[in-house]
Amino acid sequence: MEQYIIKGGKPLSGEVNISGAKNAALGILAAAVMTDEDVTIENLPDVRDINVLLEAISEIGAYVKRIDRHTVLINGGNIREVSVDDDYIRKIRASYYFIGALLGKYRKAQVPLPGGCNIGSRPIDQHIKGFRALGAKVTIERGAVIAEADRLSSAHIYFDVVSVGATINVMMAAALSEGRTILENAAKEPHIVDVANFLNSMGANIKGAGTDTIRITGVKKLHGTEYSIIPDQIEAGTFMCMAAATRGNVLIKNVIPKHLESISAKLIEMGNEVIEYDEAVRVIGAEHQRHTDIKTLPYPGFPTDMQPQMAVSLALCEGSSMVTESIFENRFKYVDELARMGGSIKVEGNVAVIDGIKGFTGAAVNAPDLRAGAALVIAGLCADGFTEIDEIGYIQRGYECFEEKIRGIGGIIEKVDSEKDLKKFKLKVS
Repeated sequence: MEQYIIKGGKPLSGEVNISGAKNAALGILAAAVMTDEDVTIENLPDVRDINVLLEAISEIGAYVKRIDRHTVLINGGNIREVSVDDDYIRKIRASYYFIGALLGKYRKAQVPLPGGCNIGSRPIDQHIKGFRALGAKVTIERGAVIAEADRLSSAHIYFDVVSVGATINVMMAAALSEGRTILENAAKEPHIVDVANFLNSMGANIKGAGTDTIRITGVKKLHGTEYSIIPDQIEAGTFMCMAAATRGNVLIKNVIPKHLESISAKLIEMGNEVIEYDEAVRVIGAEHQRHTDIKTLPYPGFPTDMQPQMAVSLALCEGSSMVTESIFENRFKYVDELARMGGSIKVEGNVAVIDGIKGFTGAAVNAPDLRAGAALVIAGLCADGFTEIDEIGYIQRGYECFEEKIRGIGGIIEKVDSEKDLKKFKLKVS
């Protein structure tokens, strides 16, 4: 089984380039099948979730051509199935985006209930509410969502809770509906804006993305386009925390600094230096860092996907910090793993109280999910001695060339798949 082996204790220094946003790419790839013309998507991250989704798109009959590692051409003109294969889709949560895309284009979709990381309850009731408001009949049978409509008409939809997935899904279906649809209490994340911009580049008429009210005037059909995906906010934030936690100095390139403001603000509160450029940020980790409190909130609040990485940074600060998780109820599974490395964190309900320690010690740990796995890598890079991380398939779902990028800024990390390789690495770096 593949695992990461890390020799910690070295401040990171240098430059790292951020890949395209995984969460934006998943929505954009699903939306690409909504036209019968060629769609070229650039700055695509080469990660496991994206590759699984591309296989699923090909499986329903769309033409998929990898032009290079980060560019794909998709043509949905010959789609023969509105039923998506269960084998691909249960692996990733973004499977549900096929419902909005196929329902909008063909007025019918059958998609298995989604998989992905087990970080808590993520119901799709708001998706279903939106589709029904547009005129679709939606049922759940044998583990699949089945949506059908003779026609999709305009609606005024108020989401009961802010939901990124529901906002993207209903926005896709409404783009090919009749009349003018209004989505209220919509999510405002950067990848909502990116999917809306992509659909508009295909001929959709969507206004207000990035605010809590999105107005969509349905069009009869969409056309081909060329589009480049925004940089990944969460990958950038992960490297920002990595620089701060290791007391390093890292220039993080190909980012949109505006998307990182909540992360930058907390790192500065802790005493670190964050310098913004047009398309880059530099993080210089302070030797002595202060405690602070964090509460996860929908954008522009502090992102839940950055909570574990920031918790690792706070664990190395002076004093006690409090982290409140308001989005997912099962996002503290990394706490037991950090305890193996000397972390002092107590969890009660949705709150973690973190008492700062002087340093982590290397240990054998398991990545419980994608972002928690990335947080354990940060802890390993700070730790005294060797850290072995199992279940790294979770991490590979969302980070492209993670170990190569870390080595590029001075981290000592290797991906190994045998005891022999593990011993060889330890011998080499000892």
